[in-house]
Amino acid sequence: MRSKFISDPMTASQLRFAVGVTSALALAYGVEWPLAFLFPLFTALLLSMPLPKPTLKQGLRTMLNTLIGFSIGLTFAIFFVRFPLLCLGAQFVALFFIYYYINRGGSFWLTLMTLLSVLLLPMLTQIWDQIAISLSAGLVMSAWLAVLWVWFAHFLVPDPTNAVLPDTGGFQRVYSPVAAKLALKSTLVAFPIASYCLIYSRSDLILTMIFAAIFTLKPDLTAGKAAGRKSLISTVLGGVMAMVIYWAIVAVPRYEFFLLIMFAVMLFVGSKVFSKDPYAAYYGSAVSCILVLINGGMGENADFFMSLVTRVTLISLAIMYIVASLQVLDRFIFNRPQKLTSIQSK
Repeated sequence: MRSKFISDPMTASQLRFAVGVTSALALAYGVEWPLAFLFPLFTALLLSMPLPKPTLKQGLRTMLNTLIGFSIGLTFAIFFVRFPLLCLGAQFVALFFIYYYINRGGSFWLTLMTLLSVLLLPMLTQIWDQIAISLSAGLVMSAWLAVLWVWFAHFLVPDPTNAVLPDTGGFQRVYSPVAAKLALKSTLVAFPIASYCLIYSRSDLILTMIFAAIFTLKPDLTAGKAAGRKSLISTVLGGVMAMVIYWAIVAVPRYEFFLLIMFAVMLFVGSKVFSKDPYAAYYGSAVSCILVLINGGMGENADFFMSLVTRVTLISLAIMYIVASLQVLDRFIFNRPQKLTSIQSK
């Protein structure tokens, strides 16, 4: 019966997603280490990708990339943040090379981890000088555990085709003028808001800063709008599902019931993500909103509705910022009528 049920690769992916994310939630909320909520978030991100089981080498490389990314950000937080001008200059250079790396076909995971660490850690260190190390340790631990959990999920629900993730080797090690120009454009969009948040300690705009930096990984106005629109729709969709989960848990505040309803929701989301539904991408992104809102809305005196409204507002601000920034750059700096395309990242 089991072999018949998982003989279809799409069905196996749907069940693996639900089992993997729900079991990650069970462990995260059962043990509750610092930043434990990021563990199911990273697990959902990795399992929502239409990719086969990673090899041992690929998994270890992902774990190493996580460590490298946050080591770079930790360097900023420890050595540069006490010298504001030096920190800003180094951050500009770092952002350029991060975007240059991804536009030459570099690892998306390494890009994401480095981008988050370079933007977050210096800013949070201003609030509390010891937070950078503890935050980095919690993030790296959650990310590493997520990589291990992907293997565990594939063990519980194996792929019927026994496919493995191939090594693409698409990274260009030679200088690319197109990638450099795209990187400069992305940096000129991300750096002003990053420097503003750092100088004035605007922790309330952290999400706007992060979304703006991610939306401009491909610095094209149409692509930026599309990424922002997708994130906004996914947030609203995830917010509606999170609200249903929230009120169900309020009605029955039991750990076992929480896991049961989360499994049902993740099974539904998995059936949408791994399908031919034209809106499948929205459901994949909606999972992160569900997990973030559920985590933030469960605390004492937490306002679930305001958390949702705040998230939608910050994403909207990020969309308006990147649209305005790219329009200014296209008009006054990158105004030559040629179409730039970036290399697909791994």
